[in-house]
Amino acid sequence: MGKLLVEGVKARLPQAKVFAIGTNSIATATMLKAGADFGATGDNPVIRNVMDADAVMGPIGVVVTHAILGEVTPAIAQAVGGCSAKKFLIPMNSCGVVVAGVKEQSLSTYVSQAVEDLAQELGV
Repeated sequence: MGKLLVEGVKARLPQAKVFAIGTNSIATATMLKAGADFGATGDNPVIRNVMDADAVMGPIGVVVTHAILGEVTPAIAQAVGGCSAKKFLIPMNSCGVVVAGVKEQSLSTYVSQAVEDLAQELGV
């Protein structure tokens, strides 16, 4: 998902500085290869970087403690959920969260919609 988000943001908002903060090194490396401008892995980079972010994008599980096979620590969920940035979260049943009223769509459809919502929020 991170790869799709980075590619989508860079295609739609080429001027955007994208920080790829992964919960594991493979995710971070994949997002960097997709065009992210900066990358880091783990709790502290998430905690530090969401404080200054204009927007946060990712799976809905990023705000749920122990989601994504346990990779989302309480510190990550608290930092993302509590930051002042607008959050553009992708519904993912694999995160153990079902959002009532959201119809099942492909991941690429969700990502495209999230990128368009981000562009609209930024006025671009």
